[in-house]
Amino acid sequence: MANSSSVDPRNGFCSATKTFHSLRPPAPLPPPSQPLSITEYTLSLLQSNGAFSYSTDFLIDSATGNRLSYVEFIRQVHSLSASLVNKFHLHTKNQVALIISPTSIHIPVIYFSLLYLGVTISPVNPVSTKSELTDLIRLSNPVIAFATSPVADKLPSSLPLTTITIDSPEFHSMLHNSTPNYTHVKVDQSNTAGILYSSGTTGRIKGVELTHRNFIAITSASYHNKFTKDENTPELEPEPEPQTVSLFPIPLFHVFGMFMLIRVASLGQTLVLMERFDFNNMLKAVERYKVTYMPVSPPLMVAMSKSDLVPKYDLRSLVMVGCGGGPLGKEMAKGFKVRFPHVDIVQGFGLTETAGGVTGMRSPDECEHYGSAGRLSCNMEAKIANPETGEALSPMQQGELWLRGPTVMKGYVGDKEANAATMDSEGWLKTGDLCYFDYDGFLFIVDRLKELIKYKAYQVPPAELERYLQSIPEVVDVAVIPYPDEEVGQIPMAYVVRKPGSKISEGQIMEIIAKQACIYT
Repeated sequence: MANSSSVDPRNGFCSATKTFHSLRPPAPLPPPSQPLSITEYTLSLLQSNGAFSYSTDFLIDSATGNRLSYVEFIRQVHSLSASLVNKFHLHTKNQVALIISPTSIHIPVIYFSLLYLGVTISPVNPVSTKSELTDLIRLSNPVIAFATSPVADKLPSSLPLTTITIDSPEFHSMLHNSTPNYTHVKVDQSNTAGILYSSGTTGRIKGVELTHRNFIAITSASYHNKFTKDENTPELEPEPEPQTVSLFPIPLFHVFGMFMLIRVASLGQTLVLMERFDFNNMLKAVERYKVTYMPVSPPLMVAMSKSDLVPKYDLRSLVMVGCGGGPLGKEMAKGFKVRFPHVDIVQGFGLTETAGGVTGMRSPDECEHYGSAGRLSCNMEAKIANPETGEALSPMQQGELWLRGPTVMKGYVGDKEANAATMDSEGWLKTGDLCYFDYDGFLFIVDRLKELIKYKAYQVPPAELERYLQSIPEVVDVAVIPYPDEEVGQIPMAYVVRKPGSKISEGQIMEIIAKQACIYT
């Protein structure tokens, strides 16, 4: 426990323990011994919102326009729960349900229903091959599966219970049970809520075990520490505001999609879902549904900055984008702001192993720290460790990011070797990310340690070179990888996607980068 007198109020760094502490107000958490599922906790936050109306649209299908209000959503959750208990006896903490389906308005109902029953959900990418599914099923050991008809054939027939096809009349009837009577089993917060899949820090696919407590902690942090335009009242309770409409171009089987779904529900906001990502359809949806917020990746921000399709749509409703999934360069951010001067860019960072969130931004002033992933979320601690010695480092020193807090995973399912390599005895999660905190407590992600290019005695981050390349107006996308070289070990090699119609040559690109290298060194 850090002595408050030794913690720098500017950046949260404790000189005694060399640990970074969050500068955010702590978010309240229920007692760990209190039985509480993430479904119950989310609905309790929703019901405590005095400005909330159950008639508000919760889910909208961007392609069809089909809508589900909060009252209909909650009714379907209880109806499906009753059907699953009465028909399949699905209500014990040791049962796992595999969900393999494109995004639809049915998926949130399935998630919240299963979590309410204490059943562990295991969402899977619907384009997974039979071979990949075999590996995932071996990790999670599901007793039941939910799938759409086109992908149901990929699943084995040997599941202990059954595979429920989401687009079948049977499932439809389960959503509209007129008498949803069943005995609800209390769910411990320490129970596993989800098994999500990640390559983690050691490369191979692993099942990340996240508890109800993990999701409760990150939901509380998000709910009680919202982005605010008023820096003078950062500790006030969430205040009534115009209805926020979020568009998700990210899949719900991803940890960020799952976390953001729960967040939207806790705040009583509206969520527009896309079955699959398409840039043009995304722009159409923003215009049609007056979207105010959208999570994006750096490549998507580049596309929005440069695409000739963007001016064809009315995107004035958009007031904020949340950027994650990779480092956002200053040049990329400034290019986006030129086209969207009215849109705040909120940068953040998270991992599957932390239920999605680690750092973020809370105000327009913080958003000006381009290239940063924001400040530590509430209730979180961090260290920057020397990758070779484990020595904790000070602000502005680069090293591996270690994290500790209530959102950190239970562990990798059935993988003692990976758990030992990733978690230490004091609860620190070793992320495998090369990072540093600046003197104001903002986190900067340099690159993945395992992806650094070894050039002579230097370690070159591919992400840094990618940012330089993406700053060129005629470049749409880029990927930098190491290429073997006998004399120097490795040299960077770039794959570059030019803007349609561009004639820029390899030599011209190399000349531009050579000039930028002179500027930045």
